[in-house]
Amino acid sequence: MDRRNFLRAAILAGAAFTVKESGAMTVVSQQLNAAEPGSSMEANAMQAGASSGRSGNYDLVAVMGGEPVEMFRKGIAEMGGMGRYVKKGQKVCVKPNIGWDKAPEMAANTNPLLVAEIVRQCLAAGASEVTVFDHTCDDWRKCYSNSGIEEAAKKAGAKVVPADQESYYKPVSIAKAKILKSTKIHEAILNADVWINVPVLKNHGGAKMSISMKNLMGIVWDRGFFHKNDLQQCIADISSLERRPALNVVDAYRLMKTNGPRGRSEADVVNSKALFLSQDMVAVDTAATNFFNQVREMPLTDVGHLSRGESIGVGTMKLDTLKIKRVKI
Repeated sequence: MDRRNFLRAAILAGAAFTVKESGAMTVVSQQLNAAEPGSSMEANAMQAGASSGRSGNYDLVAVMGGEPVEMFRKGIAEMGGMGRYVKKGQKVCVKPNIGWDKAPEMAANTNPLLVAEIVRQCLAAGASEVTVFDHTCDDWRKCYSNSGIEEAAKKAGAKVVPADQESYYKPVSIAKAKILKSTKIHEAILNADVWINVPVLKNHGGAKMSISMKNLMGIVWDRGFFHKNDLQQCIADISSLERRPALNVVDAYRLMKTNGPRGRSEADVVNSKALFLSQDMVAVDTAATNFFNQVREMPLTDVGHLSRGESIGVGTMKLDTLKIKRVKI
């Protein structure tokens, strides 16, 4: 098998590989084309469990090569449509990463175009209301505005709420937790019938990767507890929360390869044009980390909250046991 086909076959199968960066390698994901019927690539994908199942029966969908709205439309259709996750009359919370006072080009926050499309599709599926929020690290007003998410979400029909006061949070026990036995969760999550987790794929200095599981730190009040009491385990613990997201949508249209989670310049960003969807936080974060490995080495063993989350029943890292669909635009 040549190098290109190896990369295509390996990414979602979870193979351990690293592609070294070079000046010519700026958009790696565009080299990952979908398998053609009858090709050796299709056979490899089938053996890896990456092309089985029917639309709506997939455990994980990866979309590559398109714009944010287009990729989400393709991905959610393969996952069975938004109506599979949002029912008529339900209150929905959409939780992107809005943690930083950064423009969309910096990839510190979730892409606003993606957030807006998710809001529109929730409302089209019959949601009675859609709420968007994040407990930001920088000043929340600047984060909401300069990320582009507040404007985009409101135009799509969402209610955008703040998260800067402790009074917005209510105490919740976490039965499966090893360390984070209880914490305060934002009322937007607790009051919703369903919620959708929409992180951006990026490097993180402490957690190594910030994806779906790490994004749950933005629903709690006391994030300082995580940093003082085994960050990796606390991320796994919050991910075991009984009220888990109905769907996780990982924005990898742009990914932050270095200096995360805030970033310093656009040199930290790769225009990678990908999207991952799953109900399983561990699985989707494992697949996204494998994808990240094409840009920068990041062994799964270094991202400790993945295996710890698996050990307490949050999800699985064993991608070869799942029904996975890849879509190339």
